[in-house]
Amino acid sequence: MKHTFLDLYREGNSPVHRLDARVKLVATLGFVLAASLLAPGYWPGYLALAAFGVATVLVARVPLRVALGRSLVAVPFALMAAVSLPFVRPGRALLVLTIGGWRLAATDAGCRALAEVLARAWVSVLVAGLLTATTPFSDLLGALQSLGLPRLLVALVSFLYRYLFVLVDEAERLWRAREARSARMSGRTGGGVAWRARVLGGLIGSLFIRSYERSERVYQAMLARGFEGEIRSLTARHAPARDLWIGLALLMALAALVASGHAPWWSG
Repeated sequence: MKHTFLDLYREGNSPVHRLDARVKLVATLGFVLAASLLAPGYWPGYLALAAFGVATVLVARVPLRVALGRSLVAVPFALMAAVSLPFVRPGRALLVLTIGGWRLAATDAGCRALAEVLARAWVSVLVAGLLTATTPFSDLLGALQSLGLPRLLVALVSFLYRYLFVLVDEAERLWRAREARSARMSGRTGGGVAWRARVLGGLIGSLFIRSYERSERVYQAMLARGFEGEIRSLTARHAPARDLWIGLALLMALAALVASGHAPWWSG
């Protein structure tokens, strides 16, 4: 199991690491909800959320370069989803593009809307990445189950995470076997696109069959050991009172921040 890129947890003993997983999960969901509910154009709110996220990263002693690198993964996806906003929002034209018979004008209101979408996505992924970096996955599963997520879904997520590593190992073995049996002549590494597609399809089919057979063996082994469909966890039944107060204070601060953006004194 050498695929460390699949496990984003970073071991530590910071105050964020020691916080109860259920409190961290609820606080993260509250943070994402607050970022979604901020008033349009309320940039002080976005700056406050970003400052809080970066400060929490520093308190957790997670390398800032790592946290920022993971959070920037969301930017391309948010950009693809909202790239049309500058051209569909009415406002003062900042840039005019003529493509064939089409005339596209990027407006100031549309650019601001695009910037807000990117800011929301970035701060949300920053905090979500911090959650996975400071909480073992087994504790996250226990938190989900404690908060009422159906145990079937918890079991499915648990198996998906556990056997994702096995699946990647199996795929690498198949690829190495294919490379070991493929002769290279005159520097060529294979046939055309159709040939490569056929080889890739064979690898995917073989991987599916092996995964299906392994799942049957694992299921029979779990039944033989008394598995009843529930993932057991050593997570404490009740969160410490101190952690609950910290979570409550954070949620109240987020609610106050959202409310301040909708206050009459804020004109955007």
